[in-house]
Amino acid sequence: MTVRRLAVFDMDGTLLDSLPDLGECCRELLAFYGLPALSDTVIRTMIGRGVAVLVSKALAAARGLVGEGAPVIDEAEASARFMTLYMPRLTRLSRLFPGAEETLRTLRAAGWELAVCTNKPEAAAREILRDLNVADLFVAVGGGDSFAVKKPDPAHLLGTIAMAHGQPGRSVMVGDMPPDWQAAEGAGCQFLYAAWGYGQKPPEEGQWQAGSMAEVPARLETMLPG
Repeated sequence: MTVRRLAVFDMDGTLLDSLPDLGECCRELLAFYGLPALSDTVIRTMIGRGVAVLVSKALAAARGLVGEGAPVIDEAEASARFMTLYMPRLTRLSRLFPGAEETLRTLRAAGWELAVCTNKPEAAAREILRDLNVADLFVAVGGGDSFAVKKPDPAHLLGTIAMAHGQPGRSVMVGDMPPDWQAAEGAGCQFLYAAWGYGQKPPEEGQWQAGSMAEVPARLETMLPG
């Protein structure tokens, strides 16, 4: 029996425009430590490698603005505090990118299985999908704490594919950041670059890309015909 095709989506910057809520939580966290605020433009560049990296980069940038006399901060404690701020407001301002739900339903109707592979904690990712009424469309959610590693380690993506009962050769990773395509390359599956996302530079030469969510179904059909 042929394994069904699997489209694996990154979350922040690919499915979800989460910057508004992540930005507000970063600013609340910085204010707690008496540090200056950072703009969404700056915070956008810090998203994609999980909460600990986001918090570490935000603290470093804000402490750099203060210079001498900036407080010494326990980053593990700060990350935990960030999640305390973030969990109650996961979808207060965050929304699916335009066309995302229609694209997901189109893919399901065409016989694709769907999964999420995100460096965001799994509980947060699942709650967001439920809040936005698309949780039932996904057969697997691999969060940043679902396995011992996270993207760009290919084991994160391979674990998510296994959860979805898929195979790397029948899977396409859709994402906007280097960790996404590095994980796809290491896992031996194809990659579709989400050009509308938070990525700071274009994908590598020759990589497939889509300019909007609406383009994704046609791109995937070309990359991995049924």
